[in-house]
Amino acid sequence: MKKLLIIFITFLSYNVFTFSQEAIQGTIIHNDIERSYILYVPDSYTGEENVPLVINLHGYTSNAGEQMIYSNFFALADTENFLLVHPMGTVNEFGEPFWNSFGADGVDDIGFISSLIDYLGTEYNINMEKVYSTGMSNGGFMSYTLACELSEKIAAIASVTGSMFNNQTLLCNCNHPMPVMQIHGTLDFVVPYEGNIEIESIDNVISYWVSFNQCDEAPIYNDVPDINLIDLCQAEHYVYENGINGSTVELYKVIGGGHTWPGAGIPIAGSNTNQDFNASEKIWDFFSKYDLNGLINTSDLMDVNLEKKVIQIIDVLGRKSNEEGFFIKIYNDGSSLKEYKL
Repeated sequence: MKKLLIIFITFLSYNVFTFSQEAIQGTIIHNDIERSYILYVPDSYTGEENVPLVINLHGYTSNAGEQMIYSNFFALADTENFLLVHPMGTVNEFGEPFWNSFGADGVDDIGFISSLIDYLGTEYNINMEKVYSTGMSNGGFMSYTLACELSEKIAAIASVTGSMFNNQTLLCNCNHPMPVMQIHGTLDFVVPYEGNIEIESIDNVISYWVSFNQCDEAPIYNDVPDINLIDLCQAEHYVYENGINGSTVELYKVIGGGHTWPGAGIPIAGSNTNQDFNASEKIWDFFSKYDLNGLINTSDLMDVNLEKKVIQIIDVLGRKSNEEGFFIKIYNDGSSLKEYKL
């Protein structure tokens, strides 16, 4: 795989990919450092309407071009009409690209991503309430960091094989309910599912965001058919619903899966890359439900459903009230309970 990826990356020096004239390599200056990125602009983008922006972050030792090819998100951008940016991390003392995903002294990656969002917002017609972050491994860690430290610009995040550092939740400054999706294999030996002395377990990360968003503690389980019998793994899907502003937390737990991106067209040999679902498709389906205010069209849903059946008006402590700022639980199409802020 390395040789194939190197062939693709060499095209970056010419500012275009052979498969699209809209893959643009650009740079901005942040903190006196020239930072680079690859922006993918789909043919469907005309500039006449504002569109979402998806930030797609590479893993440790990887780079923007590899992440673009590996996750294959640009195919979705073509059909769903969103801009897709692949920022490039800086290199450490070993010459290896990385993200400063826990805000340690050194490179200001939070500020870089913030500046990049602002810059792209001036150059393109972006809906600034629909900016999302996803990433692989170290890029997944960085997405959680953005959720905590740049939540005023990030509407939802998804982490593939990433996690949070121990005690990071104690310092998290997220200022709105944050929809979160986590995709992780139980045989990930790089970022262990059970965590270690430095890394939170995936279950603890999920529990934190479920509590933060005030979602239902008991998840809904959705079956993921094991359609590929030679990938040596199968997936379980858990959804924690009814968070504030319609937020949810979702977990794809890949039993027997390794440190890989499910559905990747170029699986990493020997790493049990799940092929029963496509991570990029699931992430975009998840992102597209939300903006900075929460579940999109929440007010419209309330207008429709209030005509059906009102259960009760409660606050987060369970007290009944009809005062502004409390919550109303209603049936959504008569099938499941939803919760919206008044």
